[in-house]
Amino acid sequence: MNMRHLSQFFCLLLSLALAHFSVPVSAQGISEEAEISKILQATQTAAKRLNYSGTFVYQQGNQIRTSRITHAFDAEGEAEKLEILDGKPREYIRRNGEVSCYLPDAKLIQIEKNLTQEEFPALLSENASLLPQSYFIKKAQISRVAGAECQVLSLQPKDGLRYGFRLCVEKNSNLLLGIQTLNARQEVIEQIAFTQINIGEIDKTRIKPSYAGTNSWKTEYLTVKANVNSGWSVKTLPAGYKKTLETRRFIPMSGSAADADNGVSRLNEVVQMMFSDGLSTFSVFIEPNSGDRTEGSLQQGAMTITGKRHGDYWITVVGEVPAAAIKQVVSSIQSKK
Repeated sequence: MNMRHLSQFFCLLLSLALAHFSVPVSAQGISEEAEISKILQATQTAAKRLNYSGTFVYQQGNQIRTSRITHAFDAEGEAEKLEILDGKPREYIRRNGEVSCYLPDAKLIQIEKNLTQEEFPALLSENASLLPQSYFIKKAQISRVAGAECQVLSLQPKDGLRYGFRLCVEKNSNLLLGIQTLNARQEVIEQIAFTQINIGEIDKTRIKPSYAGTNSWKTEYLTVKANVNSGWSVKTLPAGYKKTLETRRFIPMSGSAADADNGVSRLNEVVQMMFSDGLSTFSVFIEPNSGDRTEGSLQQGAMTITGKRHGDYWITVVGEVPAAAIKQVVSSIQSKK
């Protein structure tokens, strides 16, 4: 998960698993199934509708990033500020579907619309109800994160097309406080967790840029068309995943000096298709094949990135899913064109 993205926090239980083998389901199993389903639904809602602020740490392989989040919800909808505390300073302010990225070094504001939230702690997508198709889910131990008591939920994958997870859900608010990603050997390969969290009333004036003089900064409007039908598809989609978003982005390209002198701005069209099983996600990016690129794959923590030529186009598949899922996707991308 990263800042594109991180990026953006279900219910096959023992009773259903037993039913598959024609074993009677106990009343206790039904009770646990209902309880876990209720927790997951509440967790999905809490990240969007609660007021909270805190600092969280994201560890991916040997890389660590610290961020601070302030989130508010009222009659006008959601507002959120995400500050990246490591490396070059930058912050993101989201108001419903519009995200403004503030880059103080360049004195630049980049604005995108028609975006969906996929950052911690709002990781559970609208497809969360599909999770029982792909995971065995059960309650685990009680734990603590950032001084708050939380219920741990264990999600074990049914196949090799997704990782396992441990979710830590705050017992009173149902806000997701931490998540660990596990490989097939049950090793933690990625994790995110709050180190400090306040849940309840917040100062909404904090959801403003931290930098002075932003009125004089340059503003770029990044064109994003949502809900498009590009003609591209994944013919053999890994089991359990559904397409959740398809957009067409127009990204400014570096043109010639003559173009710059004439005020000509060239745009590179990029199609993005996002897929999710309710928790695990991957994206397919399709753009014209330009320049000398090398096909291949890269893995960092749970993140896998693969690039490949497809006729006159370049395909990039990015996701926090095992290499087997990425390979299946790459080999089955096709266009109706």
